[in-house]
Amino acid sequence: MTHASWTERRVDSYERLALLGDSVLGLAVTTHLFPLLDAASYGAGRLTKIRAQAVSGRSCRAVAERLGLPERLRAAAPPEVSRPALEALVSTDRVLASVIEAVIGACYLAYGFEPTARAVREAFGPEIEQALERPADFKSALQERLARRGAIIRYEVAAETGPPHERRFEVVALVGEDVIASGSGRSKKAAEQAAAAAALEAEAREG
Repeated sequence: MTHASWTERRVDSYERLALLGDSVLGLAVTTHLFPLLDAASYGAGRLTKIRAQAVSGRSCRAVAERLGLPERLRAAAPPEVSRPALEALVSTDRVLASVIEAVIGACYLAYGFEPTARAVREAFGPEIEQALERPADFKSALQERLARRGAIIRYEVAAETGPPHERRFEVVALVGEDVIASGSGRSKKAAEQAAAAAALEAEAREG
């Protein structure tokens, strides 16, 4: 529960555990969804979007709050950290997502993959169900987020591969001339949604 700004040695923070936990979280959700969803209806692109929504920064924050992690962070904060600074820190998607990932990483090291994956599926159950029942419109969500700071998103097809009946599109999302994310899918629309989902993930991690 140690934030990087609370210690002189960054290695003593939760960051390395969060990196490990991020991979474990993604694999746990993917191995849950893979046999659950019909391959003919849920190809790689659609599966990627559902997983991205289930483990998004917003989803991680909701799980962290249900598990009481903000309170754990407050308790772990050094006494010299001011209350306003602490509250600003524990209220961000990026921090809470990193903390829940660090917890997952720690559980993986202590108990192995299968017990941790079961706990992840239980903890993220509501988020997984919501992603299956009400897939998010990532493009609209991203445009709404960027509009708050006056930015406009646009999409360009970077590549097309495969025969006509199995065409795949690679799309990049741009703000100005800067590529902020990319995504692929069997249609331009699906690829744009995948790119928007990737951009939202990046936005959430940057706070």
